[in-house]
Amino acid sequence: MRIRTMYFCYCLAVLGVLLGVPAIAAPDPWLDHNGRLPSRSDYAGPLFKLSHDYPSGLPAPHMPWRTAIGNLPISTANAAAYTQALKDSVARDMVALLLDDGDWDPGRRGWYNDPWLGAQREAIHGMLVGIERVDDAMFAKSGLTKPFTTYVLTWYNRTAAQTLGAIWRDPQAPQLGGGATQYAEGSITVKLAFTTAGPAEWPAMRGALSWPMMMTTNATTGQFDRPTLGKGHLMQVDIVVKDTQSAPQTGWVFTTLVYDRNTRPGSRGVWDQMVPLGAQWGNDPRVDSAAKPGAPLFESWINPNAPLYATETLGWGGRLSGPNDHGANDISVVTGGQRSLLRRAGNSSCLSCHGTSQWNPANPAKGMSAFLMPLAPPDADGAPNAGAPYLNSPAPGSSEWLRWFQNRPGNVPMDAGSVAGDYDLALTFRVLPAWQEARSGKKHALQKLDAGGVPLQRE
Repeated sequence: MRIRTMYFCYCLAVLGVLLGVPAIAAPDPWLDHNGRLPSRSDYAGPLFKLSHDYPSGLPAPHMPWRTAIGNLPISTANAAAYTQALKDSVARDMVALLLDDGDWDPGRRGWYNDPWLGAQREAIHGMLVGIERVDDAMFAKSGLTKPFTTYVLTWYNRTAAQTLGAIWRDPQAPQLGGGATQYAEGSITVKLAFTTAGPAEWPAMRGALSWPMMMTTNATTGQFDRPTLGKGHLMQVDIVVKDTQSAPQTGWVFTTLVYDRNTRPGSRGVWDQMVPLGAQWGNDPRVDSAAKPGAPLFESWINPNAPLYATETLGWGGRLSGPNDHGANDISVVTGGQRSLLRRAGNSSCLSCHGTSQWNPANPAKGMSAFLMPLAPPDADGAPNAGAPYLNSPAPGSSEWLRWFQNRPGNVPMDAGSVAGDYDLALTFRVLPAWQEARSGKKHALQKLDAGGVPLQRE
């Protein structure tokens, strides 16, 4: 694929010479990082290399998380065992990655990355800005004193990487039809989330693993679009698996681990300190959490022993949402002709957010027909967000709100006319917009927003 891309760039260059036009390099889908490097005196270690030699034709993998629950559907009674088995299945590779001791070879170990995001990746670990600014008021109970930025990095296992290879066989023309976006059973993604808030700003991060990274954005220091070498602190790890046997309604199980300073590291170091926050395999569409906020859920499990900070941002009605996931937001709601402003309201969850993964080929400039969390249609005066800076939201529990909280298989899009992304939000919220932007030369609308719908301050 790299040879094909180089040939494409060569053809463009030749065409430019023939036409007398100055040569402009075509965007490289396999670019490793943004090229903003630390000084050698500050950092002399390795730099990030994109892993994209995607495999194909692999047999179904062994799935110990299924046997951990007796090959039954996942439930609130067995979700803890499922989550632990899933965590253990990737432990060896994740320990090698997190130790950062030179033993991490993603291609050899079978882990891969998305294309087209190189211009957004910092150079040391390939991290992307997740949420540009998380307000300190979101974590008042756990003592956060300054806002923070999150940096994230996603890895796909061999089974999942086959889908990346099917989509990006031609990196200039992604294949989205014919089921190319659908993942095979046993596909796993692991997403690491680091925070710029260290122990000095957030006691919950005391003793957390830290990585050096070239930060383009740091809400803790107030620097935006000023690449600076800094430290990110490991806060959250999401492990997501395609498993229609265990979760037949959606086909996916989302699990979230969070750093717990009160858990002692064992033989696996910091990996032992990443404890379950919970698991989710459905949106509980039959549970009206607006009418009954404390009603029990049947498709989310929350670890009762999870650290306090991780439970401050659970989603609607207590559905699973980690501290990196923007599950609680300031929303503006109109009911009975009156507008109400609700602070830190649970309005999302892991599955409801990822369920918006879809792409409209007829309107690539927009791409996704619905945002990651419930947004109301524009007011009569055309204002898309009349409650700004609050998110203009449908009323919690209303039919419009519940569009986000349905259980759909991954091949069914949320909106007609779109191609379903099989719950892979990275594909439709970040990768395809970056591809479309490179193709059109125009800034894509989705590239201007963070995961909370807030316009980015960085370029």
